[in-house]
Amino acid sequence: MLEYKFDTQLLIEGERLSEDEIHDYIMKHIKGDCLLAVGDEDLIKIHFHTNTPWKVLEYCASLGDIHDIVVENMQRQEDGLQG
Repeated sequence: MLEYKFDTQLLIEGERLSEDEIHDYIMKHIKGDCLLAVGDEDLIKIHFHTNTPWKVLEYCASLGDIHDIVVENMQRQEDGLQG
């Protein structure tokens, strides 16, 4: 069994976004691993493994417009099923 089963990916489009602030907030408030928060002040790509992807989406939506959202169940993939 995977500790964190949902691969959560999305883009945040906004103004004055900070990779470091977003990274630090997610790591402090949402359990998970493999976090990437990369981009610039206008666009940030998020990649995170968690059991609570809705928390990631809720937080990121508070920062700007979110799009290109992908949430995949890695446990199903590991079990040979559709993710």
